[in-house]
Amino acid sequence: MRPNLWRDAAVAAVAGAVAVLSFAPFYAWPLALISLAVLFTLWCRAASPRAAALIGFCWGMGLFLVGVPWLFVSLHTYGDMPAALAAVAIVLFCAYLSVYPALAGYVQARLKGAGRWQLLALMPACFVAAEVLRGWMVTGFPWLIVGYSQTPSATTVVPLAGYAPVIGVFGISLLLAMSAGAIVLASARLSGTPPTARLRQQLAVAAVAVWAGGVLLGGYEWSQPSGNALSVSLLQGNVAQNMKWREDQQAATLENYLGLIERSRGKLIVLPETALPFMLQALPTNWALEVAEKARENGGDVLLGIAYRGTAATEGGRSELQYFNGALAFGSAPPQQYAKRHLVAFGEFIPPLFSWVYQWLRIPMGAFTPGQDVQAPMRLSGHAVGVNICYEDAFGAEIARQLPQAELLVNLTNMAWFGPYLAADQHAQFSQMRALETSRWMLRATNTGVTAAINEKGRIVAALPQFTRDVLEVDVLPRTGTTLYVRWRDWPVWLYLAGVLVFSGFAARRSVKLASI
Repeated sequence: MRPNLWRDAAVAAVAGAVAVLSFAPFYAWPLALISLAVLFTLWCRAASPRAAALIGFCWGMGLFLVGVPWLFVSLHTYGDMPAALAAVAIVLFCAYLSVYPALAGYVQARLKGAGRWQLLALMPACFVAAEVLRGWMVTGFPWLIVGYSQTPSATTVVPLAGYAPVIGVFGISLLLAMSAGAIVLASARLSGTPPTARLRQQLAVAAVAVWAGGVLLGGYEWSQPSGNALSVSLLQGNVAQNMKWREDQQAATLENYLGLIERSRGKLIVLPETALPFMLQALPTNWALEVAEKARENGGDVLLGIAYRGTAATEGGRSELQYFNGALAFGSAPPQQYAKRHLVAFGEFIPPLFSWVYQWLRIPMGAFTPGQDVQAPMRLSGHAVGVNICYEDAFGAEIARQLPQAELLVNLTNMAWFGPYLAADQHAQFSQMRALETSRWMLRATNTGVTAAINEKGRIVAALPQFTRDVLEVDVLPRTGTTLYVRWRDWPVWLYLAGVLVFSGFAARRSVKLASI
């Protein structure tokens, strides 16, 4: 490798690492734009597709090694994987994730076009297409998709967040990447090609239009209140993960949540994912009756995260026992159930050919069956509530399936698996984006945090400190209405990406033919 390629690879890794600060809990959103501008500059300087791939890979390694090392806690501390093996597994996993920006770098270099097309269309399209692919392969890992960096904190205004109800998180990634390309294109030092004064003016006008348009869209009301405010109690039990599934802690866990429920004032009381350390079939009847009575006293319902068993007929006509990560609602309304449909690979199921992983990994309840793809919202406390569990709120198009019927969204989760480093805040940012995309309140009940209420503008309006035992009491507004994202989901972005890549492929092929004449 040439010395300047080593230098560029190192700069790319630093740029990727810095991008982590643009996500929660830091919310330094301009750093994502700067990081992409650095990446695109380095791609412009790459001497070959292989060099561009290396730069993309190093950018990804910087991003993921800094952004997702909390997986070590679940593998080693709670999964009993030896520390050295867990560390190797994390590095290999980050290397796998980094293959996607590497692929983006390689493809954009192979399809290299004119400077303006390359930076404003091809590079952004390749980068976002790689993000889409990463969010789909092996059930998907859409963590640190750059569009999430544009969600607002409690105090900041983020212009591109206004596009979420129109084009979703991948559309925001695309606008962010195109903006980074425009920055590079406007600078002779960065792009290597002196721009004309006219081009700079055009880029400035386009940038102002795009970013100001986001601010204007952010003020638009995509939904309307569908009734009076609803009082909700979100419970955070703060049960340590290494104590959660111990039989000698079952009575203490039941007493813990019963005490929190008795303190709750909300018409809707929400408990976290798998709040109780046993199957629904083993739920003590007296406990359930007492909780149901409390819910009826409040004039509403309880939503409880709990695993349960079921049976299904096989092709041979025999019954097969199945396990679901689910939620149960009861109280004033008739009992209702939800089964998590988007399971976490290696956490809730083992992909085919990977059963050997169990030799080193000990994860309880790791063989769940996915629920049905489309499940109607629950009718709770007089409102339609769209339920999702843990990782499911990372997939906007799947959350949108419960819209526009759902007036509220509720996420039950348990982030105790991952310790105090970044994971819980990053996960809460998924919920912020889903609230923006759907123009609905998103309520989060978690075991250790972040337990929060997020309004339809994606802002966290109330939250409990992490790793505390408490009840978050909040009044929320159920809403009705349909955003463009709910109608179209990710199809406009996918069609745009496909169009750019196909056109670039034909153009590259034509240029090769002309060069050979």
